[in-house]
Amino acid sequence: MGTVQTELPESPKEIVDEDELSPIEQVRLTVTNTDDPTLPVWTFRMWFLGLISCALLSFLNQFFAYRTEPLIITQITVQVATLPIGRFMASVLPRTKFRLPGFGSTEFSLNPGPFNMKEHVLISIFANAGSAFGSGYAYAVGIVNIIKAFYRKNISFLAGWILVITTQVLGYGWAGLLRKYVVEPAHMWWPSTLVQVSLFRALHEKDEERMSRGKFFLIALICSFSWYAIPGYLFPTLTSISWVCWAFSKSVTAQQLGSGMKGLGLGALTLDWSAVASFLFSPLISPFFAIANVFVGYVMVMYVAIPIAYWGLDLYKAKTFPIFSSHLFTVQGGKYNITAIVNDKFELDIPNYEEQGRIYLSTFFALTYGFGFATIASTLTHVGFFYGREIYERFRASYKGKVDIHTRLMSKYKNIPEWWFHLLLVVTVAVSFVLCIFLKDQVQMPWWGLLFAAALAFIFTLPISVITATTNQTPGLNIITEYVMGIIYPGRPIANVCFKTYGYMSMAQAVSFLSDFKLGHYMKIPPRSMFIVQLIGTIIAGTINLGVAWWLLDSIENICQDDLLPPNSPWTCPGDRVFFDASVIWGLVGPKRIFGTLGNYGALNWFFLGGALGPVLVWLLHKAFPKQSWIPLINLPVLLGATAMMPPATALNYNAWIIVGTIFNFFVFRYRKQWWQRYNYILSAALDAGVAFMGVLIYFSLTMENRDLNWWGTDGEHCPLATCPTAKGVVVEGCPAY
Repeated sequence: MGTVQTELPESPKEIVDEDELSPIEQVRLTVTNTDDPTLPVWTFRMWFLGLISCALLSFLNQFFAYRTEPLIITQITVQVATLPIGRFMASVLPRTKFRLPGFGSTEFSLNPGPFNMKEHVLISIFANAGSAFGSGYAYAVGIVNIIKAFYRKNISFLAGWILVITTQVLGYGWAGLLRKYVVEPAHMWWPSTLVQVSLFRALHEKDEERMSRGKFFLIALICSFSWYAIPGYLFPTLTSISWVCWAFSKSVTAQQLGSGMKGLGLGALTLDWSAVASFLFSPLISPFFAIANVFVGYVMVMYVAIPIAYWGLDLYKAKTFPIFSSHLFTVQGGKYNITAIVNDKFELDIPNYEEQGRIYLSTFFALTYGFGFATIASTLTHVGFFYGREIYERFRASYKGKVDIHTRLMSKYKNIPEWWFHLLLVVTVAVSFVLCIFLKDQVQMPWWGLLFAAALAFIFTLPISVITATTNQTPGLNIITEYVMGIIYPGRPIANVCFKTYGYMSMAQAVSFLSDFKLGHYMKIPPRSMFIVQLIGTIIAGTINLGVAWWLLDSIENICQDDLLPPNSPWTCPGDRVFFDASVIWGLVGPKRIFGTLGNYGALNWFFLGGALGPVLVWLLHKAFPKQSWIPLINLPVLLGATAMMPPATALNYNAWIIVGTIFNFFVFRYRKQWWQRYNYILSAALDAGVAFMGVLIYFSLTMENRDLNWWGTDGEHCPLATCPTAKGVVVEGCPAY
């Protein structure tokens, strides 16, 4: 039996048995088999930079979430930006040692030595703790937004805070108990964490090049910061350059085709990084195979299915409504008056609903739900048929397989007592019960709804964690949870979104928690440090998210109400608009009156069956023609779910994301790989950070002072006819009659 000798920095040599090497090739190539347990992680630098990064990231992501082109500042920005600051602190902080009362003879220092990789990992996890799947902010804040901005009702800050914190933390309780199944086993390798490992190692390698990564980051940051003043304030039309609209200023069809914000986006371009990175995150960090899959699915939906449904079939009275909209409409094509069908008890007013009539969706919005149904079903069957045996074998291997080098190295650190997780779970459920029982008038959800949502999330956390850990695909529970609650407890919109949030987000947070633990496993971070940092970071981030939301909701008049806002105001809340419409569809009106026998869109339920059968057909095709290597590359969950972010994302966002992603992750990666390896992630972080800082500066120095510009370049994309209906007899102000 062979052995491999590896060296630990400033530590004894470690003899690694070949049988202990990870069975996953990608892990063997990416993760080092060494550890130095003497490296300090509980340092002043970690706490200072972690707290600052967490607060800043939470503030910026929540701030930008309300804007027409939201920007999500990712964990990678923190990774890159904190490195030079950490090294600077290591060079200037005093090394004096001191003792604290109650810690005996233990000595502390503000500067225990060079800034190390383990501190850096904890800082990044600290900053990203409250962001499940990189969303950038607490999902439950959306409930506060729709109550205050759309329904124009009240919710107390206390109720909002309990809702945000409990939904963010609930999943941590049972996730910690599942670590032995999906973190410690070598076969549970969590592919997405390897990107982080690669970047950390690249950033901490010796840098002797003329253009260091730090210098490149600073130059790119200054350029991004300076440029965003133009599309962000001086010349906003550059955000969406829809030249087709300019060329055909009186044609509704041309503007429907050419508008990047309200149409199909043919030829639409942008010179605004926030439009490139909105909704889909930075394209520089997405691998090209993912971009290619999204491109194929996007083209199929946007340029095949939608034109056929709208111009060919006039599906669901398509021409009566805008071609691309997330608003809700009456049968005559007017905006649906939602407030008129909500009674004093915040429930559905059936007489007023019957008087106003059924709710209609734009055909694009309706098909979005259909493709969402298909995506959920196809994800389960695709993973089952293409990865089922692999998942089963790896899960069995997690019980029978020999402990690998990473688990053995981690065994040197104190493990987390299970009672920590039990206590966290009990406290969180108890506080959630307080919300559902004593503050029920504000959240509507009954106590049994909380238990049902938690049970649903708990049941799905392990299988979805296994799927994510082995295939990098993460099925969501959002549509299923709101569908189920809408059937069981209709007519109560806030109860529905609360149930969805407790069910979906507690599972999502649990998976995110486990993913971070796997990153810490690979980077040899003490488990107790991981747990404390994640918990504290989540509470701080959620509190800041809610505070920023409360401030903006109270200080910006008519925020989120695009019909009442000044022309081209950035505070249109595209994500919250969709969240609000979902609360109406699934909660207030209920799926029976939308997708059932009492609604217009019952046929969309067949998408569940179609989505479930699609991967089976692809799998059978693969078995029949095993030599055709392109067949297994057909990933229906990715193809069908390619436009899952539309709306609120627009064609402009997708066009820009695909183009920029292809340039950097295909052409630059293939022909300038050394540059890509050295600077690609750095450039992504700098662009995000520059836009964020300039956006905040513009708001505080100009927007709050009502210093607005008014000229052709501030009038948006100049596609006023893109939202016009084309059905005969439908009259909308500002639109031609047919």
